[in-house]
Amino acid sequence: MKTLKRSALIALSAVSFAAMAIGAVQAQDPIELKFTTVSVPTDLHTQAMKVFADTLNESEPGLFDIQLYDSGSLFSQSGDLDALQRGNAEMAYVSFQLIADAIPQFGLFTAGYLFQNADHYRSVMNSDLGGEFKQTVSDEMGIQLLDVCYLGTRELNLRRYRDVQTPADLEGVKLRMPGSDAWLFLGEALGANPTPLPFSEVYLGLQTGTVDAQDNPLPTVDAAKFYEVTEQIVLTDHLVDGLPIAVNNQTWEQLNDAQKGHMVDAAMAACDWNNEKRYAEEDRLVAFFESEGLKVTTPDVDAFRSHVQEFYLSSERAKLWPEGWVDRINALAN
Repeated sequence: MKTLKRSALIALSAVSFAAMAIGAVQAQDPIELKFTTVSVPTDLHTQAMKVFADTLNESEPGLFDIQLYDSGSLFSQSGDLDALQRGNAEMAYVSFQLIADAIPQFGLFTAGYLFQNADHYRSVMNSDLGGEFKQTVSDEMGIQLLDVCYLGTRELNLRRYRDVQTPADLEGVKLRMPGSDAWLFLGEALGANPTPLPFSEVYLGLQTGTVDAQDNPLPTVDAAKFYEVTEQIVLTDHLVDGLPIAVNNQTWEQLNDAQKGHMVDAAMAACDWNNEKRYAEEDRLVAFFESEGLKVTTPDVDAFRSHVQEFYLSSERAKLWPEGWVDRINALAN
């Protein structure tokens, strides 16, 4: 009997030792989170990555090894999604345009003049419609969308001044756009000649005349210093732009429900911080750009809205949009 008890104690000790060893390995080997973006360090959604990291580390101390990469130092703009899907990075900002390229039915999320503000994005993502959208993205692309950060309301930024009142006034303008199909289509809808160019080459492209214009929210124009090589901002307000924070499914599926909740909370904290700062920046920047010598003009926005919406709705891509979703999105506007 004593021998049996001794054997049981030895076995129990071995199990306890093994559990301790596993715990030690887990403590020594946190889950790696490489979070990558092409945006520059001064951009607000680059800075929001640190808010995400700090918030997640506070709620899950020691669980993650969070590494932040900016300026395309890890992957190019077109390479982030591929890196997520291959497991070469765990987190990135993945634009709705890239999602639309992979799942054409979701091209409606890239349409001009659809969303009204950052709260509208979040309302849609938290609705039943948003849940269906995120589940399809997970199933078909292997990534989880955690929250959507407000990137800003996109405006036109021209290298040389011209009188722009309607889309017809942009005929022949080489408008830099990211290289995805959804972005290039938006450039066409605006009446311009869309020209794909990586973000890292935009400043030089404007400086040398490779492109005549670029479109971005005002905080991005400021952060990337595009105002140094352009003469005009045209306030078209053509896209209230949101940028989803994504994590790949390989990482997501390692987490329990509480850890997943903390990761979503950290993404929301990052987007809350980003959104507040961006709205304040947009209010400030018009006066700043004018002080730098740029002409800030307002076109016939109704003419742009009508033209852009008709361009989308009469296109083949609109036939792929889920039936009734445009109305449901409109109904969720605040």
